[in-house]
Amino acid sequence: MSATNDIQQPAEQSRWGRDWRLRHAVTILLAIIVTAGFLISRGEWSPMHAWNRAFADASSILIALSIVSGPLARLWGGMKWLTLWRRETGIYGVLLAITHTVIILQGWVQWDMLRLVGYEIHPQLLQYVMVQHGFGLANIIGIFALCYGLILLFTSNNASQRMLGSTWKFIQLGVYPLWALIVVHVAYFLYMHFQHFHRPAPEPNWLQWPFAGMVILVLLLQALATWKVWRRNRNRGLSPKKALR
Repeated sequence: MSATNDIQQPAEQSRWGRDWRLRHAVTILLAIIVTAGFLISRGEWSPMHAWNRAFADASSILIALSIVSGPLARLWGGMKWLTLWRRETGIYGVLLAITHTVIILQGWVQWDMLRLVGYEIHPQLLQYVMVQHGFGLANIIGIFALCYGLILLFTSNNASQRMLGSTWKFIQLGVYPLWALIVVHVAYFLYMHFQHFHRPAPEPNWLQWPFAGMVILVLLLQALATWKVWRRNRNRGLSPKKALR
């Protein structure tokens, strides 16, 4: 998964550049550590919620790392090596999101697709009625995000890049709408879902402030990188059309 291919990967002779197996192994280890950290931090939660949130939050971290690698490389040339990890962090970020989805389907809604979008069986009417509007909308947004992620996942390989040509870069730019969908989906469950007037609210999720900070940081780095590229192109006298190439 790669936001763009404008920044070429560092020297091919580097060990990281040659050994994709090593990059995958390190990224898998990182995913395990981050997921375990989130899981341990929520020991008082029910197992289903603790596991599904751990995979979801670890997924968000890895996809954020995939996104910011490009802006960081543009802002500081010494960090171009980060772009080597863009594909692996994106791939395992999506795989963690798939795991999160399976846990939700199995443990929360028991594979009932109507429950997934906010419907429940009314005990008197004995039919489905909409009872959780926000839950349903947030999950629909999550489904769109997962579909986006699967497209990026299945095209994040050299064979797809060769076959699709210039179209590949356009497809990979889908990481930005993917990130926007993730932010909206996660924000609902972090800040809104458990707020009910008729029963006590649980303790606030400790991730609320760090998540907000991460989103702001991603936006800030992207904005600064865009500004730097724009200023560089303007100083070189490139027309807007040429600067986009």
